[in-house]
Amino acid sequence: MRTFWSLLLAAAVLAGSCAKDEFGQGVETAPDDGLSAKLVFSADNARQGELLVCFSSNAAERIESAVGAMTRAGGIATRSGIGDFDAVLDGIGVKTIRRLFPVDSRHEERTRAAGLHRWYFVGFDADADLDFVARQMAAVAEVSKVEFNQQLRHVACGEVVPLTESPVVAPTRAAVQFDDPYLERQWHYINTGNTTLYDGIKVGADVNCAEAWRLCTGDPRVVVAVLDNCVQWDHPDLAANMWVNSDETLNGADSDGNGYADDIHGYNFVDDKELTISTIKDADHGTHVAGTVAAVNNNGRGVCGVAGGSGNNDGVKIMSCQIFCDDRGGSAEQTARAFKYAADNGATIAQCSFGYEAGGITSDDAYVRNASVEKQAIDYFIATQNCPAVGGGVVIFAAGNDEKGMASYPGAYRDYVSVTSISCDYTPAYYTNYGPGCNIAAPGGDAYQSYPQATSQVLSTINGGKYGYMQGTSMACPHVSGVAALGLSYALQLGKTFTQSEFVALLLTSVNNINQYCTGVDAKYAKQMGSGYIDAFQLLMNVRGITCIQVPVGSQATVRPLEYLGDGNASLTIASVEISDEDRARLGIGAAPTIFSNQVLFKCTKPGSAIIRIRLQAGTNSGSGMNGMTITREFALIARESRSANGGWL
Repeated sequence: MRTFWSLLLAAAVLAGSCAKDEFGQGVETAPDDGLSAKLVFSADNARQGELLVCFSSNAAERIESAVGAMTRAGGIATRSGIGDFDAVLDGIGVKTIRRLFPVDSRHEERTRAAGLHRWYFVGFDADADLDFVARQMAAVAEVSKVEFNQQLRHVACGEVVPLTESPVVAPTRAAVQFDDPYLERQWHYINTGNTTLYDGIKVGADVNCAEAWRLCTGDPRVVVAVLDNCVQWDHPDLAANMWVNSDETLNGADSDGNGYADDIHGYNFVDDKELTISTIKDADHGTHVAGTVAAVNNNGRGVCGVAGGSGNNDGVKIMSCQIFCDDRGGSAEQTARAFKYAADNGATIAQCSFGYEAGGITSDDAYVRNASVEKQAIDYFIATQNCPAVGGGVVIFAAGNDEKGMASYPGAYRDYVSVTSISCDYTPAYYTNYGPGCNIAAPGGDAYQSYPQATSQVLSTINGGKYGYMQGTSMACPHVSGVAALGLSYALQLGKTFTQSEFVALLLTSVNNINQYCTGVDAKYAKQMGSGYIDAFQLLMNVRGITCIQVPVGSQATVRPLEYLGDGNASLTIASVEISDEDRARLGIGAAPTIFSNQVLFKCTKPGSAIIRIRLQAGTNSGSGMNGMTITREFALIARESRSANGGWL
């Protein structure tokens, strides 16, 4: 079962009588008249009677004046104020022309600086020849680009599996005081190797929430925008962590002047109206994704979220940006508007479980050429700082469920994070994309492992106040979004600040090795799943500035801390080692660590994480009371199972 949103895009119109499109298919095109460079995408898979037009900087003021005058008078604008363009409108049964991104006076200056004020939506008779109209518009001197409004399609390969089982108490790998009854079924957070879920499950194949939650559980100043179908904002396990637009009133009007009426918890960009759960049959996917990011923790019900807080109103916030509705897909227009809305209304992370079909676009250059307004809006999101801990937005995409050797765009683009999927035994999920464009892995589940049971899939919230299992890179993606939100929450807790690129670098290097599990039939995935599988505790340590050291489970660990200090050759002597009794128990360390030849020796019998404090002496002792200075450095230990040399399990 694959659950993934896909945009199926055709090629841009190219010059010549016959050419290759971005998919490598032969297409007939019009003779080169110099207009092709202005066209983005083609009429294939585009909405009829709609085009997105970007006007030149010089023309922007004229069209703004003309359109603004008509809308302020209470009417619908059908004139641009540009003679040649209006002549085109006269012949196509124009219905409306409006600015693509509504005016938000709070952020108009940066909107104009980004050039987004130059984009307009033009609606006209659906019977008009879309190609012909686009070329007519492109021929107008004041027009910079004409974009075919591509239709997004919901591609589903299975349904959500509702949870029917009663909770069964199972031990966790660490002391977690949360009372959420289904936490023990969320192996993707804390994997104890519970074979009642799947007989091949492996301890530690998770995002290491137990260790991270000892330090931080979330912060409401971090807002995650879920670009998906609707999130059930009144779900009992989500309501307390939903973003609320406190300046808006539910009265049918735009109370706060941001360009959107009644946007209390977000907005429905498909129908251009407020979110309305009662009219939506399918809000499962968006609600499931939101629950993974921030279902409310420690509230005595249901499931947990990666950054869902501790039950004290301290979880991160979810903003619902609806770009899908039931079986109706969105469009390039709606996606772009959602990104800008999220940026302008406080979101720092964009959680995106959708994308083009893998292979439809195969290079960053092609993506830049063929996703004009979408890319500009995403870049605007990245450039916008809404959280004091990071200097911009972080955009996280699912890599795709096409079983192909490349990530799908937009996630494959070099500035966005693309997430692959692993199963509950560390192995790559059967459906996951892999290879170029993939950045990092996370648990997404694999239905085949526990079939006909669903317990090897990801458990989260679903529509109707219920819970259910789903699988896909769509499910892996919110784990990374949740971990990123947790990392920013911890940065706020510590008073740390990072640039956007610094934080993304920390995120992509807070990983455990997955390549050791890519053997046999899975050998094709080796070094193709991204940097590794995400580890929440490691990210918190990286945010804190503590070096993480990987150690084995079941065999002696030899830690050489001096290798991580200075250039690795500092003249330091280990004086003593300190690890708390709690951490020793967590890692199953029986005998106290010993010091031998400036190395620390110990043995872990359990997977987990801990902090070790090492006292070092800088300089030498004279033997007459003149001693070197004693300093203390902290290191984080990450204990994980590892493969033996012959490929078997240790």
